[in-house]
Amino acid sequence: MPDTSYAHGTVDQSLIGLTIGDFFDEVVAVHKEKEALVDRPKGVRLTYAELGAAADRLARALMTLGVAAGERVGIWAPNRWEWVVTQFGTPKAGTVLVNVNPSYRTRELGYALRQSGIRTLITAPGFGRADYLGMLQDLLPSLAAGSPRSPEFPDLQEIVVLGDTPPPGMVTWSAFLSRADEVSDGELRERQASVQFDDPVNIQYTSGTTGMPKGATLSHHNLLNNGYFIGELMRFTPEDRLCIPVPFYHTFGMVLANLATMTHGATMVIPGEGFNAGDVLATVEAERCTALHGVPTMFIAELQHPDFDRYDLSSLRTGLMAGSPCPVEVMKQVQTRMHMSEVEIAYGMTETSPVSTQTRADDPLELRVSTVGRVHPHVEVKIADPSSGAVVPRGQTGELLTRSYAVMLGYWDNPAATAEAIDAARWMHTGDLAVMREDGYLNIVGRIKDMIIRGGENIYPREIEEFYYTHPKVADIQVIGVPDHRYGEQVMAWIRLKPGESATEEEMRDFARNQIAHYKIPHYVKFVDEFPMTVTGKVQKYVMREMAVQELHLDAGERMA
Repeated sequence: MPDTSYAHGTVDQSLIGLTIGDFFDEVVAVHKEKEALVDRPKGVRLTYAELGAAADRLARALMTLGVAAGERVGIWAPNRWEWVVTQFGTPKAGTVLVNVNPSYRTRELGYALRQSGIRTLITAPGFGRADYLGMLQDLLPSLAAGSPRSPEFPDLQEIVVLGDTPPPGMVTWSAFLSRADEVSDGELRERQASVQFDDPVNIQYTSGTTGMPKGATLSHHNLLNNGYFIGELMRFTPEDRLCIPVPFYHTFGMVLANLATMTHGATMVIPGEGFNAGDVLATVEAERCTALHGVPTMFIAELQHPDFDRYDLSSLRTGLMAGSPCPVEVMKQVQTRMHMSEVEIAYGMTETSPVSTQTRADDPLELRVSTVGRVHPHVEVKIADPSSGAVVPRGQTGELLTRSYAVMLGYWDNPAATAEAIDAARWMHTGDLAVMREDGYLNIVGRIKDMIIRGGENIYPREIEEFYYTHPKVADIQVIGVPDHRYGEQVMAWIRLKPGESATEEEMRDFARNQIAHYKIPHYVKFVDEFPMTVTGKVQKYVMREMAVQELHLDAGERMA
């Protein structure tokens, strides 16, 4: 047994040496009449033959507009069937799809448009209370005169709106697609044949805690292979039907869901534009879904839905829980109450396409509730001392690094940030603290930036969170470090109680006494109804810290580096 924290995924299956467009065509040819996509709220159902034709039509329409291979096409929309058509159509035209976060507002949208040089933007009219068209009109005064072209955004040429009535300066989705006939099938095939699998195909903006987001640039090879092996480990077949409440703009929706499904001829099922626990449960029942993805907060909401017991979820067998640490108690309930006996955990980051480790369907329960699995096929991982860079022995904590086909090409037009993230040996530095067990399975114990240092003691928030999930009143908990004059940092717990429960701060502290080390017991306890989150359901701990500093009148400058 190796004694160093290094592992690589050795498998018999080779990597796929095709572009996304070419592989998609192969799937369409084999599964023509198989249902590929269901948008339940929109009432749209497409077979693989229909989805393939729609993707081709979009690619030809882009070519009619004069969009060249390598140019960027942005999509700013929640989950809907047109998003999937765009995802599989843009690779055929050799263009780079830029995923614009549905929660972005004017300033962030402007940054993404300018930084990536989006040539054509496909946008929904809005999402929730956000008026996308209004924001675009504020950002581009030239629209009032009938054109999106502006000196501020010199690359932007066209805006396509997913609606029936276009505002000035924009065209509708149907009008855009109607121009596809100006380009022949032969011309599309010629364009598609010129695309290489190492070419960039996607830009995804990562949400940093400081500064503006960075555009992780991913290739056909990155995304196609990662999606394929995710589906392989989940034992996907053409008979599977995956319910997808996670957002398409993120790798969770685009890769772990759409690409894992497409590469196996399975069915993508959209329960709604955004997450709603009731819609998810109803969709699983109505569509007889066999798989369901989600972040832990989504599964918690589904399990706690007041009508949960009314839904028939017996068709489920698998799914992925990822995006943030998965509470053990929640995982157990998903396996039993939701019938997801083969549910798996996946770990990764946008910059690695995204999955680097995954549990297996036949792993013992203990491994599937307490680890993030073992290394993915064709991927290397190691745990290194953050200070020296030396690989640590198994069982010791260090930073998780990964190297493989899945590591991004780099951050778009940001070589300095790329060099900081990927070292000279092509290892991607994740910033996550992890432990590799003797059997090769990994535990994520926290973020380097999230680790709390109290009086010289290293405290991992995940450990405290897992402990409090055993409290009968606690529905969810997030632990952070806040500044302290004496100790450098103190432990603070934000707790969301189960419906109808009440508790005091002292009650929560008493629960931990004589159960965990005294320095891990929360010094501050805050009861909340919700946590600040990204649109993908990730808790924003840096926002929590900022709020705590203000509410507790702490001096942020006292925090130890």
